[in-house]
Amino acid sequence: MDQYEHERDGQYDFYKVFLPRVDPTRNVEDLLGDSNDGVLNGNLLEFKLHVSDLGAVLLQCVKYLSALRIKGKSVPANILIVDVNTSTIWQYRSAPYLAEIEKTYFGGASKNNAGFIGGNAEAVLHYDDPLGAERVVALLKENNFTKIHIDENCIVGWAERFYREVPTARKEDFLGDDTGKHKTIGEIRKPTHFAEYIYPYTGQTNVKFHYLMDKLNDTLQKKNLGAFYTPDLYAEKSLELVRAAIARVPVGNDYIILDRCAGTGSLETKLTDEELSHTVVSTIEYYEYKVLQELLGAKVRHIIPPVETAETFRAGLVAGSDALSKEFVENPVIRQYIDDPNCTVILFENPPFAETTSAEHQRMGQSKSSSVWKQSYVVSEMKKEIKGTASNDLGNAFIWSGFKYYLRQPTDSYIVYSPVKYWKAQHLIDREFLDGFAFNRRHFHSNIYACIMCALWLNQPSSQKEITIKAFDVDTVNNTLFPQDALSVKQIFSTYSQVYYDKRPIHEEFRKGILAGLDGLEKEGGKQRNRPAYSPDILGYMVAHSSGFDNPELDSSLLTAGRYDGNGFFLRKDNYLEKLPMFCASRYITYNRAWTERGRIMKSADGAEKFFADVASGKLAQFLLKCLLFTCTEMQNHMRTFMGSDGRFYRNELCLDTTSGETVASRDLKNLVLNEKEEAILRQWGRVFSWAQKAEKYDPSLTYGVYQIYAELDTFHTDEVTGDTVYDNVELHSALAGLKALVKEYYNTEIVPVLFEYEFLK
Repeated sequence: MDQYEHERDGQYDFYKVFLPRVDPTRNVEDLLGDSNDGVLNGNLLEFKLHVSDLGAVLLQCVKYLSALRIKGKSVPANILIVDVNTSTIWQYRSAPYLAEIEKTYFGGASKNNAGFIGGNAEAVLHYDDPLGAERVVALLKENNFTKIHIDENCIVGWAERFYREVPTARKEDFLGDDTGKHKTIGEIRKPTHFAEYIYPYTGQTNVKFHYLMDKLNDTLQKKNLGAFYTPDLYAEKSLELVRAAIARVPVGNDYIILDRCAGTGSLETKLTDEELSHTVVSTIEYYEYKVLQELLGAKVRHIIPPVETAETFRAGLVAGSDALSKEFVENPVIRQYIDDPNCTVILFENPPFAETTSAEHQRMGQSKSSSVWKQSYVVSEMKKEIKGTASNDLGNAFIWSGFKYYLRQPTDSYIVYSPVKYWKAQHLIDREFLDGFAFNRRHFHSNIYACIMCALWLNQPSSQKEITIKAFDVDTVNNTLFPQDALSVKQIFSTYSQVYYDKRPIHEEFRKGILAGLDGLEKEGGKQRNRPAYSPDILGYMVAHSSGFDNPELDSSLLTAGRYDGNGFFLRKDNYLEKLPMFCASRYITYNRAWTERGRIMKSADGAEKFFADVASGKLAQFLLKCLLFTCTEMQNHMRTFMGSDGRFYRNELCLDTTSGETVASRDLKNLVLNEKEEAILRQWGRVFSWAQKAEKYDPSLTYGVYQIYAELDTFHTDEVTGDTVYDNVELHSALAGLKALVKEYYNTEIVPVLFEYEFLK
């Protein structure tokens, strides 16, 4: 009998013995996707060197099954606890522990399990003898599962799985009930696809899932409609702005609080009964409308439409509730208040956000149909007044139309949740800002840490160019808000491409060469929208595109040859130094990931006049060299040295490798007066390059930058036994990590303050 010192060794030996008999198409890595010791068919396995407390290990397995349920994964019928040093398996059925499986656990699954009392094992097997081993093979081939109950903890996981496995399914196919005029009985109430895995949900309506309804839309509907959910704590905080708006209602006036995109009413949950009696709500998604009716229908002044009819359901949407349609703009229920001079209008909304040009839509062939809102009445009218890309944002259509069609008097107000760019960069509105908050987008059913502004705008013109918002994050442990420093939001008026891009023409005789991809190598195949260029004065190609940081790795690049999709300019030797601050600024969000920065700080060329003057005077000579040092040691500089298909040798001139002679960068950096940080960076670069030269694939004919070393020489492989990543040159990998840490600290202390001073960042 083998004896093991490490549990992992026994686990892998077990699978190597039994997998070929059970399913030779599987490998160990296939079984280990959920932070447990493996799921094989209808079996959850948990391995121990020595099992000393079956109850504790059983509870650990229950926690693993709970996690599977929450993720929408089938719960195996068998729990197999394996003692690898005695070759013993205790088999339990999971069904008797369903009540425990349907609880939610926090913390490590192996922690705090002592004292759990489970029943006796169904069987005890010893796989070190032939008969026992055959019984184990038969057990591992079992493919049975324990049915679970759908609740608010697991429904999102099961919905996502349903839409993955049934790509044509819509929301009604999953959630449908028989309470409305449209009676589609969904999967959760009459399981067919999941018949083996879930019990029918017996809730009469979907109100239990009201705060999750945006997450329960099918994949494309999520993209088409955007998200309506607002966290309770933020919704409650924003009522301070609503009540400030109510306080401005003239004496004797009636008022309405209008929310055209209420979802299930998450914004309105904390309004008083008196405030709700002035509230008008609408939502476009049918199942959200039904929940909204149930939760708020009896409390609000109006819900659009007021009652459900046989015509209400329209392909998963609500007829008459499309806020971007002419029908809605002219809705007589709302219009009676808009046309009443003795009624004050307060808009209170978290408009949806949709990116219908996403790769997900395109893969599913739905990018065109999912952009139908762009042909809506409101957007068509908006484009007559608003030029540029502002009309591509669904949220902007709500904001623009709010001021256009609903606010008429100086005492009207708009409390709106949205990223700040509509005011900061797009100048969509010019109204007076009274008060507002910054909220963390992460808590809006999103994985992105970014700034969402909730602002109270007054319906009167303003020339404000800077506003201050109070920031609040959520303490998820104590379910409370905690304040952070107040944040300044400054408008921007010019972009890099307008002011700083080098737009000098390139003579046709130099319009030759190749184009590069994002990885710095020659681009092969695909659509190429740029024209190549190659001449003695061209160093490379820079992209510093877009004012925001939504896609920092796409909107910022530095390549040896022209980028295949354009959006940049060719970097010339005679003025490349003064262009480098654009590249540096484009890396801001990479090194400053706080939620308060993303969505609030943007790139601008507003300080160009001062910048050009100080460059001409020589005042910024050392700063530009600092930018050069950063550029040469920053990983997003994807300039590489290689031989192109056109027979030309493309050399990286913005790097510190001088083995084949000095580069443009190494020559110019001789003029940098080094401080301690710069000396440390150069020493660390020396370590990196020294280890790079020892790498098996090092080519002395190439001139290496940091990225090329990382991409071509910092190689690794996966350990076949443990699955761990093993670096072939640990010293090189460690040296690169050390350089990255030094560069980050250098960037934030030596470069960022000057970028803000000259408004490259604002």
